[in-house]
Amino acid sequence: MKHIEKEELYQHLSEFLKTKGVELKEGSYTNFIHNGCKVLADAINLSQQGLRRAKSGLDQKLDRMRQVIHQKTAPKPPAKPPAKAAPAAGPAAQTKPPAAPPAKTQPPPPAKARKTPRAKAPKKPAPRPKTRR
Repeated sequence: MKHIEKEELYQHLSEFLKTKGVELKEGSYTNFIHNGCKVLADAINLSQQGLRRAKSGLDQKLDRMRQVIHQKTAPKPPAKPPAKAAPAAGPAAQTKPPAAPPAKTQPPPPAKARKTPRAKAPKKPAPRPKTRR
C-alpha cells in the first residue's frame, strides 16, 4: 500500500461529505475531525510498516525452514561400490579369493530389568461399623 499523507485523509473525507450535502466549515468540531484524521493516517502508516517488517521476517524464516526440509528429505546419493583390486600376476592369486576383514559385531544392548510382579494378597474386608441397638 502507498503511504497516506496526514492532510490527504481529511481532504477525501471533506469531499465525500460535500457530495452527501454536508459541508465542513472551520470550527472546533472540524479541528477534532482533522486531528482524528491525522491520528488515523499515522496509525495506518505505522501498521503498514509493521506488516512489511513482519512479512520480511516471516519470509526469511520460511526460507530457512524450506532449506532444512530440503536437506532432510533430499535423496541420498547412491553408495559407491567398493573399488575392485587389480588381479595379481600368477595363477595362485586367481584361485584364492582375498581374505575378508573380520566383521565387527557389537554386543547386544543390556536387557532392561523387569520388575517381578508381587504376589497379590487377598484383601481384608473393611471392618463393620458398630451399631447400637
